[in-house]
Amino acid sequence: MASIRKTFEVAASAEAVWDALRDFNAVHQRVAPGFVTDVEAQDGTRRVTFANGAVATEALVDCDDARRRLVYAVVGGRPLAHSASVEVAAQGDGACQVTWITDVLPNDLSDYIDMQMSAAVPIMTATLGRIGKA
Repeated sequence: MASIRKTFEVAASAEAVWDALRDFNAVHQRVAPGFVTDVEAQDGTRRVTFANGAVATEALVDCDDARRRLVYAVVGGRPLAHSASVEVAAQGDGACQVTWITDVLPNDLSDYIDMQMSAAVPIMTATLGRIGKA
């Protein structure tokens, strides 16, 4: 199973960033607008539409407020297995670190997933960073 990890700093408090990240059905508005263009909530899942036209159905696996950790999984589609987690850690001075990990099978999907995550990180950093300036 391929595992892709992205870690990035955000110039906003961990609490504010966590509040946005834990809002599972508002990722297109609060976390990665433009990268994610639409989210449709459906009985414990969300149907996510990406800017490149790809669509995925993702199920919320866990939302742990104490650890500031959210876990979700893609259900259906091409992956045999796909789970991801995002975790927020305070860094002091009103900043935080976000760690986003995706595990996926088959391994040949890892290059595509890595490319998508790499494209999303600057958008997420900028969007979440604006929280610190609000």
